Amino acid sequence: MTLTDIVFSDVNITLTILLILLLTYWLITMISGVDFDLDVDVDVDIDVDIDADIDVDVDSNIGTGIEGSDIDFHDVANTEVNQEDIIGKRRKPLKWWQVLLIYFNFVGLPFMFTFTSWIFIWWLITTLGTTITHSYNSTFGFIIMLGSFFPSLFVTKIFTTPFKAFFKNLNQDGDAPAEIIGRKGTSLSKISDKKLGRAEIKVDGNTLNINIKSLDGKEISYNSQILIIKQSNDKLFYYAQEYKSGSIDINF
Repeated sequence: MTLTDIVFSDVNITLTILLILLLTYWLITMISGVDFDLDVDVDVDIDVDIDADIDVDVDSNIGTGIEGSDIDFHDVANTEVNQEDIIGKRRKPLKWWQVLLIYFNFVGLPFMFTFTSWIFIWWLITTLGTTITHSYNSTFGFIIMLGSFFPSLFVTKIFTTPFKAFFKNLNQDGDAPAEIIGRKGTSLSKISDKKLGRAEIKVDGNTLNINIKSLDGKEISYNSQILIIKQSNDKLFYYAQEYKSGSIDINF
């Protein structure tokens, strides 16, 4: 029995295919730099309420001829859920799934990093277990796969914990933090009030996509020039104002 026969056996094929898809994603986004864009007009309004539920208001104007932001797959995959956002101002106990997310490091690290680590470890434990027992095509092999579900989560927690300090010192694009405050950019969203949008800025010859909100709640038009005023306290987005030469009124 060859290695290929084992990893693509009845027991291991599901995790193998999932792992291949995840590795393909990382190769595309990290080496080629290709983004999977959703070219629709999207207004995202994220409010963390007292129960730590995240409400996303998506206004999609497909077919209206209105151009808008592009929220790409890379941004979604590297979204980091902070523990402060979940625990925050809670008055009720955490739900069981929130406890699991925090405990197993799906909170505090980029989700796709932790998820990929977990799938790889689960696949590795299952493949080794079924190879040693020669059960990669038997019912006992499926028992090993299902039985490895939670042990792989604990191993993932141990493996990913040291990376918390590493990711904490990086910005959302995985680069060394750049000086963004005071720079001009282009809005990729039509935003107002407390809605979250996207903007594109250039730093040292590199183009960065960042999350922004209107500083004073005034509307920022799509494709308009903006000025980055300051960063939010949780460092998840920047406050910006529409930029018109000689007319910027900064109110902190």
